[in-house]
Parts: sequence; structure tokens; C-alpha cells
Amino acid sequence: MKILITAPYTEKAQKILEEHLGEIVYLPWKPHGRAYNEDELIEMLDDTKADALITEHDQVTKKVIEACPHLKFIGVCRGTPSNVSITTATKVGIPVFFTPARNAQAVAEMFVANVITFMRNTIAGWQWLKGENWGEGAHTSYLQFKGNELAGKTVGMVGFGAVGQRIANMIKGFPCDIQFYDPYTESPDPEYKKTTLENIFSTSDIVSIHLPVNKQTEGMIDKTLISKMKRDALFVNTARAIVVKREDLLDALENNKIRGAILDVFDNEPPDAIDYRIIHLPNVLATPHIAGATFEVEDHHADIMNQSLLDWFVSDKKDIKQLVNKSVLEVKV
Repeated sequence: MKILITAPYTEKAQKILEEHLGEIVYLPWKPHGRAYNEDELIEMLDDTKADALITEHDQVTKKVIEACPHLKFIGVCRGTPSNVSITTATKVGIPVFFTPARNAQAVAEMFVANVITFMRNTIAGWQWLKGENWGEGAHTSYLQFKGNELAGKTVGMVGFGAVGQRIANMIKGFPCDIQFYDPYTESPDPEYKKTTLENIFSTSDIVSIHLPVNKQTEGMIDKTLISKMKRDALFVNTARAIVVKREDLLDALENNKIRGAILDVFDNEPPDAIDYRIIHLPNVLATPHIAGATFEVEDHHADIMNQSLLDWFVSDKKDIKQLVNKSVLEVKV
């Protein structure tokens, strides 16, 4: 087997695949400066004579798959394989693997860092100090920037997959009370309370969103829910912006109906005027979609992908949770 890898992939991980599956052609997208488009991918697959592909952000469209129906697999080093035409791949019998939870640790650490930064008024204090505002009053900063501890807070997770559970495991020892809403998940720990969506918003000190995007979740977090939040509660979204109705969140923030928000995702990236209106609010800590951006994430996705491929091709396992299109089994097996 010859595998074209366009995703960032460690040398160690490449060697493991080479040892067990065949030749590796490594042409990562980063030196190219952007993800490869469909015509570039078709040309690369043709030129290299590759019969498998491991990608990250490239456009693996219907056109690409129909031009390369011989591919033995497509690996997507992402938490959601949204850049791949899964329907087309399944139709021609190509298994598609992805890497859920590759950035769970990164996002969880960012949650803890930003929540503490927000609650302790760290940025405001830093700006005050950089502005050389420290006068003779010894207690000015102590009083002006006094904040809150994370310890003792009730944290409500909307969606309780890999990221939510990783955060819970990190903060339960502060200690924090953990509650979650997720109709598809049971509590992995007796200390984590499964509850209703309404209860999450009405009783949590911090509401954190960890929802996937689908027809059921788009716009799910709206005025009805946000209005239930306590006035001193904090709203956090490191998942996807589209699951929140931004006009409703904007209203709550501008009118101080809640304490504030920590946001890593926006309806438009780059942001439009309304997004920037939210970003510039004094009670918002905003980051440019970097919660999952660590160098270690690339190590994680390579390890997850390798294990899936070895399970499938070497150990002949078919019950693999990283297999996106399980219906391909009806075609391939």
C-alpha cells in the first residue's frame, strides 16, 4: 500500500505505518501555505500513485473520491471529518477514519486557563500595570482587581463527550461541582450529575458548551435558555458558534444579564461586524479559535489514526469507534 499523507504527521508515526502498511509519501499542507483543493489532491494522488490518503483540512470532495475510487481508506486528522464527502466514500466502499478527542487535552487546558484568567481579572490587571497606573496607594490594585476562585463553583456542561469529561476530571479536585446535559451519555463518575438542560442554565455558575453541529443543535442555545442564567454566571463556548444564537448572547452580555463570556468560536471566521461587537465587549474574553491549537495535538491525531489503521488492516478489527462510515462494512466485508 502507498499512503499519501498531507496532514501534519510525526516521523515516528510515519515509520510505524511504513513498517506495517507500506510506503509513505509525505506532502503536508503547511509548507504549501493552505489546505489542498480538490484539483490539487487529484493531481497529487495521480502523480504519487497513492492508494490511500491521510488528510487534515484538504477538500476531499465528491469529485476527488470519484476520481480515486480505488483508495483503500481515507484518514481525516480532525475531530469532525467535515471536509470529506462521507456519502461518496461510503458509496464506493472506502472506509473513512477520523481522530475524535485529538484536541481534548488542549481544549480542556484552555478552558481552565481562560476561566481562571477571567474570574481573577488577570488581563485587566496586566493592562493597568503596563499602563504604569500604580500610584502611592498600596492596596489600589488589590481592591480594584479582586476576583473569584474557581473552587466551589458549579460547572454545567452542555454536551459531555471527550472534552467535557476531560475538563470535569481536571476541575473536580479544585473542587467544583460538575453537572451535565447529554442525552447520549451516562455519567462516567458518580460525582458528575446528569440533569436537564434548563437546570444547567439556571443553577450553574459556569455554563460550558460542548455540542457537535447538526440539525438538532444549530441555534439550540437561545434566549430562553440564556435568560435562565444567574446574573453572575459565566458562559463559555469552545465548541461551535452556530449552536448559539449570537443575537441572544449579545443581548445578555451588552445588558449585563450575565457576568460575561469566554468565546473561542464565532459565527464568521474572520469575524463580521456583529462578531466584533461581541468581541470588543469588556465582559468578554475572546480568542481566535485556538483552544485546540497545540503542537501536541498533531502527536495525538497521528497516534489515534495509527491505532485505528493498525486495528483495521493488521488486526482485522471492524468495531472501531474512529470509523466514520460504519455502513461501509456492508460494502467491504
